[in-house]
Order: sequence, then structure tokens, then C-alpha cells
Amino acid sequence: MEPLIFPQQPELAEPMARYMKNLFPFCGVKKPQRALLERPFLKESLTLPLPELIQEIFRNYHKDEREYQYYAIDLAQKNIQRFSLADLAELLPLLAEKSWWDSIDAWRKVFATWVLAHPTELKRVYAFFYQHENFWYRRIAINLQLLFKEQTDPALLAQAILADLTTEEFFIQKAIGWALRDYSKVNPDWVKNFMQQHSLSKLALREGSKYI
Repeated sequence: MEPLIFPQQPELAEPMARYMKNLFPFCGVKKPQRALLERPFLKESLTLPLPELIQEIFRNYHKDEREYQYYAIDLAQKNIQRFSLADLAELLPLLAEKSWWDSIDAWRKVFATWVLAHPTELKRVYAFFYQHENFWYRRIAINLQLLFKEQTDPALLAQAILADLTTEEFFIQKAIGWALRDYSKVNPDWVKNFMQQHSLSKLALREGSKYI
């Protein structure tokens, strides 16, 4: 598979990097253009043997510019139905590299998509993230079931939240509020009771109570 090379567009790269607090360099390729450039490569990736695909994901993720991390995650998402649980586990180390909310939330979608296709494996995927020493992984534990609606396992949701209830990290408290807000759309009584029974941070409470 030929490598995808994103064009360098400095006039766009600078504000894109600034938006991400200058944590990562950018080529300057916005999402619509990136999607067009990726399209034939994503299609071709479906024909790659899985070991080669995983190598391609790692190879792109280790490149400097942020667009290549996005592309690597898109490769995983495009091929998600081909992955076994063991294949998913191979990708886990990447989550600790160049971690920020954009990559972590994109990875969350990858793992969540796989779980929705393999619902009996929810607890095993959740175990990848629950009580992990890296708070970014725990953010995924909390938000893994976003948009699961009636398929949400509230016991796992509660467990993930309670494990980080007093963690001061902004991205954890934001995740708690996000998870509760999402679940309140289908089970507002459960969320109300949870909020009454536990002392949530102001941020989590504000975010979580938006629809109730």
C-alpha cells in the first residue's frame, strides 16, 4: 500500500496547531480535504492482510504531523469489523502516544463501534480502560458507552464514574458530565438518582444535568 502524503499548507497549519495549544505540528489539512485525500487509501486498506494493516496504523501514528494520527485512527475505524479483540488490544499502546482529547475521543469511537458489533464483549473492552494508570484511558472507560442508549450497562457506567469521582483532572470531570448527560436522554431517573446519591464536581454536575 502506497503511503498517503498530506500536502503542507502552512497558512492553515499554524492556526490548527494553535487550536491544539501547539502540542503537535500540523500539515494544515482540514477535515473535509483530509477525508477526500484519505478515501482511496481507506478503500484499499480493506484488502490489506490484518498484520500489514496494523503496521500501517502504527507507521502513520508515529509520524510527526497530527493529520497522520487522525488518518491512522480512520484506518482502524474503517476496518473495525475485521478486528478481533486481540487485534484491538494491539492498538492500545498508541493511545498513550501524543494523547489529547481529539485523539482519545476518536479512539473511543473505534472501541465503541467494535463493542456495538460485539455486545457480549463490552466488559472485556471496558477492562482495557477501567482503573488504568493513565487518565486518558480512564476517560474512555467513562465515555465508552456514549450513544449506546438502551444498550448502556449502567453498572459499568457508575463504576467508571465512581472510580474517578474525586479526580481533579478537567478531562475526567468533563467526561463524567458528558456520560451522564448522554445517558439522561434515555434514562433520566437513573441519572437523577445517581447525582443525588453522589457528590459530583460542579463541572460534572453542570454538564450532566443539561437535559434533566
